[in-house]
Amino acid sequence: MTRLNDKYMDIDAAIARIEDGASIMVGGFGSPGTPFALLDALLEQGQRRLTLIKNDANESDIGIGKLIGAGRVDRLITSHIGLNRVAIEEMNAGRLTVEIHPQGLLAEKIRCAGAGHFGFLTDIGIGTEIGEGRREIDCDGKTWAVEPAIHADFALVHADLADRYGNLVYRGTAINFNPLMAMAAERVIAQAFAVKAPGGLVPEQIHTPCAFVSQIVQVDPATSEQGRRAHAI
Repeated sequence: MTRLNDKYMDIDAAIARIEDGASIMVGGFGSPGTPFALLDALLEQGQRRLTLIKNDANESDIGIGKLIGAGRVDRLITSHIGLNRVAIEEMNAGRLTVEIHPQGLLAEKIRCAGAGHFGFLTDIGIGTEIGEGRREIDCDGKTWAVEPAIHADFALVHADLADRYGNLVYRGTAINFNPLMAMAAERVIAQAFAVKAPGGLVPEQIHTPCAFVSQIVQVDPATSEQGRRAHAI
């Protein structure tokens, strides 16, 4: 019988595993589900030349907006950046490469990576600016575009509850991109408001099984929701 590992770790030790130049998926849809404490720790530690994959760029003074403003992000893969004035300025100045995908395509590209697929076929965007540069194939009398999956070295995700093995439970709309990203990265670091002993979660309520999670840290809900630094408990 295989014995599960205790994956509970101090937040700074967990983030220290991320190297310069890493590609990182970041959960969240705006603020809900964004792992603010993990991002603040990444900001403090100084990793550079990062590629970030997130649904949005947050606002300029929270979340990945801080990393972009500090010049730590070389490339951003996202569905929109309209709420982040600094990200727009960095993109226009040529200091930040931004790759924008329609939200549904972005989610499916991540989901495909987690499912172990190369990508998928779609007719979305064919003949438009969205479809420029994509490979197209003809099948059953119809033209399809090939959308490659998106993988990452790391995923940073936010959960409401976890156990020390890394099983995760999300709450409400915070579920958004988190479970998809937790399956699409080589290593997954999760923050949670409460980390219980093994057996402390209801099995039927677990959204992300521990097999996908590398490290789990506990953060203070009083600060993490505001995008401020939260320390491990």
